[in-house]
Amino acid sequence: MSYPDASYFGDTGEMSGSFRPAGAEPDLRFAAGGGASYLATDASTDGRFGLYRWDMAATPTGPGPHFHRTMSESFFVLAGTVRLYDGEGWRSAQAGDFLYVPPGGIHGFRNESGEPASMLILFTPGAPREAYFEGIRHLPSMSDAEKAEFFLAHDNIWVDG
Repeated sequence: MSYPDASYFGDTGEMSGSFRPAGAEPDLRFAAGGGASYLATDASTDGRFGLYRWDMAATPTGPGPHFHRTMSESFFVLAGTVRLYDGEGWRSAQAGDFLYVPPGGIHGFRNESGEPASMLILFTPGAPREAYFEGIRHLPSMSDAEKAEFFLAHDNIWVDG
């Protein structure tokens, strides 16, 4: 196995890191509580990955089984209990638990614990998921045709599970 092709060709390195303190406000707040923090976006990583902190309120919420054709998705539970669907069934995941889902892998997540929960979500390669996260707030006002177009545009294919 080898390393990827070089993408930096300078001789001295550069000061190009970005820091986000733990107390920073979420980039997106949810109506039911909680929010999403855009830690590293497709745009900020040149498409290499997207990393998001997903903070869920105690109210039951989260997407049902679905898959993506273009990207993998990984989940790392930071706090609380999150139900993760791994394609075979729902598992109760707690702080430190991890789930990797390759492209095409059926997955979902829910907070059904009655308590707040938090996790990191990693997409590789990066994709413009911010537009998806912000758009899901408008689903209740969309027609079925608009919802279908929205999900197709954001590589979300829903399945029974």
